[in-house]
Amino acid sequence: MSEALQSLVAGERILVGGDRVVVVGEELAAAFTAGDRLVVVHDTGDVLHIPQAEHRPVAASVERARLAFAELAAVSDDQISAFFDAFAAALDDDDRFAPIAAANEADVASALSRGRATGRLTLSASMRSDMIAGLRAWRDNPTRRRQMVGRVQHEGWRVEQWRDPLGVVGFVFEGRPNVFADATGVLRTGNTVVFRIGSDALGTARAIMANAVVPSLRFAGLPEGAVQLVDSAAHAAGWALFAHTGVSLAVARGSGKAVLQLGAVARQHGVPASLHGTGGAWMVAAESAPVEQFAAVVRHSLDRKVCNTLNVCCIVRSRADDLVPAFLAVTSGLGAIVHALEPDDPRLATEWEWDTVPEVAYIVVDDVAHAVQQCNRFSPHFVASLISTDEAEHDAFYRSVDAPFVGNGFTRWVDGQFALVQPELGLSNWQSGRLFGRGGVLSGDSVHTVRLRAVVEHHDLHR
Repeated sequence: MSEALQSLVAGERILVGGDRVVVVGEELAAAFTAGDRLVVVHDTGDVLHIPQAEHRPVAASVERARLAFAELAAVSDDQISAFFDAFAAALDDDDRFAPIAAANEADVASALSRGRATGRLTLSASMRSDMIAGLRAWRDNPTRRRQMVGRVQHEGWRVEQWRDPLGVVGFVFEGRPNVFADATGVLRTGNTVVFRIGSDALGTARAIMANAVVPSLRFAGLPEGAVQLVDSAAHAAGWALFAHTGVSLAVARGSGKAVLQLGAVARQHGVPASLHGTGGAWMVAAESAPVEQFAAVVRHSLDRKVCNTLNVCCIVRSRADDLVPAFLAVTSGLGAIVHALEPDDPRLATEWEWDTVPEVAYIVVDDVAHAVQQCNRFSPHFVASLISTDEAEHDAFYRSVDAPFVGNGFTRWVDGQFALVQPELGLSNWQSGRLFGRGGVLSGDSVHTVRLRAVVEHHDLHR
């Protein structure tokens, strides 16, 4: 983060890079006080104002998490398992869960009064059950810290490669209480975590911390700084967290401009970022697609809004006469809003945001290759599914479509806890390119670094 500024003047020009400048507006100049910070996003020219009241508590949380990271080196794996067991037990106990449920009810009521969607905010019985199951999965996960992953033998000495903890993981995510529980999974591999959650679920997060997380840390003998909640709903708190160089990995959950902006802030401060990004799924119905199977996978890809919900469906022209009516029958039955678009329509890049009423687009394409071309051009490079009985066509589709998640049925299989039987911290698309060593699913046991250790076996080599 840059040095603190003393003042700003309306009309002042700030260099973004090269010959690009932004001009300070009157509103920003009036709001800025000594000790506040500015981050100018190089990608967009956005000027982000971080008040001192936001960056100071964030910096304090990161420092506590950094100190806790060092302390975790002396903690046993069994103690970490005990934390997850105690956390799960706290959520499973009705009396201890009661204040969490009450806080969530208040959050939901507040969100509804502000016209906000609450489908993923409500801590339902099934969400509570999934959180408990996820925590117990972390408890039982065989991954442990400091595992040898490679070894090169030389004459008289060897080099060992070891998985080791990464450091402080910063999370900014939308109002989903289950993510708050899942993301403590970074402790499984010896990392610590700092959370920032939006206003919709902040009350729920506070209650989870007070009634489950902190007591579980104490019970297991883990440093309390290992899990930190930034007690602010301001966007500036998220910017401050991702701009802090004490963060080893920045993870943003959500979609749209806000996530892209957070990623840009992290990258220009040298902090690696794992972004959820845009999450709409694409489906392609090939010439051999069975009508009943196609209708079923469309239905099960639209039955609830998650990141991998069907966003665009491509139907080959040779089957339009029967597959388009089948598609429309399913979407009509779900009460969906349907956009009939033409290939190359820029609206194909839109992620349809909905909570209870499905929204989806479809296009008629020449063939599967044409569908792949449209997907690679307009999709978020996330989920792609092909409905076909031709195995060679599936192989060609897998090779040519630019997405980390490829399937042959409904799109909503993309969930770490469901598909890989392990809690998921985030899903990544490939909008920013295929980075080395980057998988689509981020999980607690994938948050690690690799250290090298030289072991001399014959000490006369030192002579």
